[in-house]
Amino acid sequence: MKSTAEIQEKSFNKIDTKWRFVHWRSAILYLLPSIILFSVFLFYPLGKTLYLSFFLTDQQGIANVFVGLENYQYILQAESFHKSIKATILFVLYTVPTGVIISLFLALLANEKVKGVGFFRTIYSSTMGISVAASAVVWLFIFHPSMGILNQIITSIGGTSIDWLLHPDWALVSVSITTIWMNIGFSFLILLGGLQNIDDHLYESARISGASYFYQLRRITIPMLSPTLFFVITVSLINAFQTFGQVDILTQGGPSESTNLIVYSIYREAFVNYQFGTASAQSIFLFVCILIVTILQFKFGERKVHYQ
Repeated sequence: MKSTAEIQEKSFNKIDTKWRFVHWRSAILYLLPSIILFSVFLFYPLGKTLYLSFFLTDQQGIANVFVGLENYQYILQAESFHKSIKATILFVLYTVPTGVIISLFLALLANEKVKGVGFFRTIYSSTMGISVAASAVVWLFIFHPSMGILNQIITSIGGTSIDWLLHPDWALVSVSITTIWMNIGFSFLILLGGLQNIDDHLYESARISGASYFYQLRRITIPMLSPTLFFVITVSLINAFQTFGQVDILTQGGPSESTNLIVYSIYREAFVNYQFGTASAQSIFLFVCILIVTILQFKFGERKVHYQ
């Protein structure tokens, strides 16, 4: 016969299993809306894109002929795709470090306790409220070769006007300037929030010890702000790889494909040339690149993050 202790243990195990099942079922019910949304708008499109990357398709995007890895071989051998990779890498290098540094500088200024600083905080973060299309149109007029205010300023001081959006050497720089301006608001707001969460007692102790402003910046501000900086840099990297709107409005990938970033190349391949197979292959390539960059960022960048 089973002892009383064994019977009680068995009963407790049954009750514990029952409660675990109830908790698991409740968790699934709570997560079900998110699971459905992610499945419809993320997992299914990703799976469909991966599926189409192994096929030749018709103009409706229906898979006809299985070609295996030929689409990947084609894009890796295509000169236009090589230009897209180069343009994308340069664009990321132009926009991410510059944007983060400018945003950090503005956040440091706006974090000072001076009269009227709220006005400047509003101005610095105002780009968040402007759409990509509106921002690009504004900069389209600014970069205009004859009517643009930028060239008017250059010629007024004795310089030569520049074809900002029409010259291959300047087009990518122009798109980068537009992108930096558009993204400053978000980065500024996040960094300002990080600065305001730093304990003031640290600065008081440093000032009592006679530490200079730049010593405080290097020894207190940057280390304590490192989690926020890590987040901003990671998000900025991902956004830079996914840039599309300003390229479409300002340059349409030109001139001479100097601004034909990978996302715009995917759009043109799919919805202009109706080559959904190669466009899907480019999309998977971009996904892998972003995944690798993000993993490397977490592996090496997070080592320098100082958590409180």
